[in-house]
Amino acid sequence: MLIHIVCWKYKPEITEEERTSHRVGLAALAFSIPNEGFEVGADVLHLERSFETGLVARFVDRDGLDTYTDHPEHKEVAALGKQIASQVVSVDFIIDD
Repeated sequence: MLIHIVCWKYKPEITEEERTSHRVGLAALAFSIPNEGFEVGADVLHLERSFETGLVARFVDRDGLDTYTDHPEHKEVAALGKQIASQVVSVDFIIDD
């Protein structure tokens, strides 16, 4: 199983409505692209080190992640995320299930 984690820290001028719209767009990907699990949420701790939105997706293998990455709907939401974020971080790793 391949775990894909991405976190966004938004630019200060991005409104809460824009942040929510981004999260909704991310969450919708779960219904368009094959996956083994897909969660999107807003940070609840609001620490200095916190990012504001997180995504955790599970794919059977690297091919599944590549399908997700290359999907047109993902590319659209990813482009929006790059525009509204001051920083984006990610990590991808394999686990035994």
